Amino acid sequence: MNIKWIYFVSRRFAKVDRKGSSAVTTALSTLGICFGVMTLITVISVMNGFQHSFIDVIMEISSYHIRVENFEGNSQKTFPQTVSDFEDFCRSEESVLSITPFYEAESLVLGNSGREAAAMIKAVPATVREDDSGFKKHVSMIVGQFDISSPNNIVIGSELARRCGARLGSEINLYALSGGSDVDLFSSQRLFTVTGIFHTGYADINASFAFINIEDGKKYFGADSKLIYGLKLNDENDCDRQIARISSQFPDLKSESWKSYNRAFFGALQVEKNMLMVLVFLIFVVVAINIFNGMRRMVFERREEISVLTAFGGKPVSIQSIFVMQGFLTGLSGSIPGVLLGLLLSINMDTVFMLLSKLSYYASLFFVMLFNPANADFVRENPMFMLYASIPPKIFTGEVLMISMFGIMSSLIASFIASRGVLKMTVAEVMRDE
Repeated sequence: MNIKWIYFVSRRFAKVDRKGSSAVTTALSTLGICFGVMTLITVISVMNGFQHSFIDVIMEISSYHIRVENFEGNSQKTFPQTVSDFEDFCRSEESVLSITPFYEAESLVLGNSGREAAAMIKAVPATVREDDSGFKKHVSMIVGQFDISSPNNIVIGSELARRCGARLGSEINLYALSGGSDVDLFSSQRLFTVTGIFHTGYADINASFAFINIEDGKKYFGADSKLIYGLKLNDENDCDRQIARISSQFPDLKSESWKSYNRAFFGALQVEKNMLMVLVFLIFVVVAINIFNGMRRMVFERREEISVLTAFGGKPVSIQSIFVMQGFLTGLSGSIPGVLLGLLLSINMDTVFMLLSKLSYYASLFFVMLFNPANADFVRENPMFMLYASIPPKIFTGEVLMISMFGIMSSLIASFIASRGVLKMTVAEVMRDE
């Protein structure tokens, strides 16, 4: 099969078809693939940024890369030695970026006004922000300081503070607290002073997390509370190897990676992403159908040329390849600009959303001024556009290649199926009809 000959004939057919319905069909198919690839790359990049902003916050504050527990499985005599040996082991590992011991318990928090809210209380070292750069990066203080160095100090999330009516310096009570048999379920004596209010990029953490000193955790959570170590690695994908090393050195400890600990949440995010991809992929299905119909018409219109090529010794498979080549070139000419436009939009997504915000605002203002000028002062820009503009898109090379290949393959497969009729034609049949 001579590729040069196939390409030459395919280009000659394309030049002849620059006018008429075939040219319109080809142009629309190319635009469909271009905008389909552009839309899918843009949507997936924004979705990746949206999801990873959540994932990063969860790993840095809640789940860590690896959670290690079951230190209490040893006898009380060997417990301090096990903790000390484990800390020494982690410090000797080059892949371990930081280690953080903590306790955690669920609580019903009461504010000064009697308003209540459910919370996850984490007891961490007072120096956690200095020891863990990732924690410091994602826990932004909006009021006060992250100061839990003194007993009965607490730092709470911004939404949790709003729900329980707490402010800087307010006293809140951990009224109901999960714990062991030596801990009162309900108590009005667990009073803490709010020394800071923080904000993260994940609303659930803002609404439910609070931090106290690890010594207060030992005091209030009870003797049965579990000591947990959160490990952060230089490479988050190296957790399986690190868990294997921990298991070999400390077989009694239980280790769990961030993928396993957050399986349900991350699984829901993946399903959401997959469904979004399926919906946008329907664009390619419509384009493929358009290419299929256009190619069938082209095959019928070129039956004279096909018969002449066959008479001069052209094999049916080679002639079919001419039309497949046209489909491939259509897909390629649509996918390459689509990739470039998609990457351009993704990189400048903040500008795009700000522009949409302005257009939406001025359009609303125009119609309000036209029909109800008295309410013009109440027109405001949509704050959701500001939120979307703050999401940094994440572009993965593998996904971009997959999307572009899908655009090319949809055109290629549609052309292959549509041109199968070439193999059923004979020279005598065409000559007789013509």
